[in-house]
Amino acid sequence: MQINGAVALVTGGNRGLGEKFVQALLDGGAAKVYAAARNPASVTVPGAVPLALDITDPESVRAAAEAAGDVTLLINNAGASNGVDLLTSEMDVVRNEFETHVFGTLAVSRAFAPILARNGGGAVLNVLSALSWFTTPGSAVYSAAKSAEWSLTNATRLALHGQGTLVTGLHVGYMDTDMAAGVDAPKSDPAKIARIALDGVEAGLYEVLADDTSRQVKAGLAADPSALYAELAAR
Repeated sequence: MQINGAVALVTGGNRGLGEKFVQALLDGGAAKVYAAARNPASVTVPGAVPLALDITDPESVRAAAEAAGDVTLLINNAGASNGVDLLTSEMDVVRNEFETHVFGTLAVSRAFAPILARNGGGAVLNVLSALSWFTTPGSAVYSAAKSAEWSLTNATRLALHGQGTLVTGLHVGYMDTDMAAGVDAPKSDPAKIARIALDGVEAGLYEVLADDTSRQVKAGLAADPSALYAELAAR
């Protein structure tokens, strides 16, 4: 998969990491970049092609696939983080994060899989998180949804392997975006993360661990949970 000459679609391409992906793709020589958003008027990157897309709306997904039949690289970036409590929040709010990260990602992947096949295979990049493997009280619902999306990424990779489509998962810690604005912790530059992720796609990687946080958390998965969670070690 080469970025130069590719036709890419980025969900949530109007801000945050998604906007940085759009810019990095254009800088890398992509022939066309669809910046998809619920409100396409919010897309401001010069040279991008605004595209209306709500990944939780089946009709919107269908219409986007019809409009972007030349895509060779799909970046599933759109996300949501409500910061709600796992055990006490309304279930509809909890479901929203799963509708976005899991079912929305799946819906877009299903819609564009035959398009990628017709266009030579191409690639899918799913934006995951170090929180796919680790959780905190404030991120419990988001972490659960991202963990499910990680498993979905693995399943999609196997399902699309036969048609020659690469599926890459991006894991990263906190980034300097609106979603993490209230977090008091070191944050990566999303523009740098976008470039690292695209380099990984070009290299044919199945997984990109874009920072020290994601590498450290994944390495800790082989240990007992008490090694990752100090609360459990103190019992």
